[in-house]
Amino acid sequence: MTDPVQSPERNSGSAQPAADLARIVVFAAFTAVLGTFPGIYLAGAAVPIVLQNMGPLLAGSVLGARRGAASMLLFLALVALGLPLLSGGRGGIGQFFGQSGGFLVGWVFSALVVGLIVSAVRRPTLPVLLLANLAGVAVDYLFGVPFMAWILEDVRSAVILSLGFVPGDLAKVVLVSLVAAAVLRAFPNTVPRKGSRR
Repeated sequence: MTDPVQSPERNSGSAQPAADLARIVVFAAFTAVLGTFPGIYLAGAAVPIVLQNMGPLLAGSVLGARRGAASMLLFLALVALGLPLLSGGRGGIGQFFGQSGGFLVGWVFSALVVGLIVSAVRRPTLPVLLLANLAGVAVDYLFGVPFMAWILEDVRSAVILSLGFVPGDLAKVVLVSLVAAAVLRAFPNTVPRKGSRR
């Protein structure tokens, strides 16, 4: 006759995927909440300056690469299904074919790169977080700017318009890094370390 009470090891194993899923959902929801702040449109730009692109940076910083990227995939899937979760109440598959489409897709890879960098060190300090989040923003630009240039059929215009986002994004890098540093000090085991199964 088997004992109906599961062992602590089995409980721990079954609880981990649920905990991961909960974190993924929470950060997808957090990114959606950031979308409630209205975007600011620069003159001649169809891509607004928003707070929402802080979501993938913080997700990668706190959740690590796999879970951070998964949270952004979940968020973007909900947007594609038509939920008005983007800044300004935008949603639908059409958002991925506009000027901001590349930046949106870049959020997944932004979170992934940030998470990989943060997970590679034993103790992510503020300088490491700053570097990771700066790399995350750069990756987003690598997706966003070429796609915008393709939509506009003008590389020069895409680059010039994108330069308007740089000061604000640098400020977001600092803010996200400070917040992430505080979170990781309070919960040091949140981010899976390199070689960990988590």
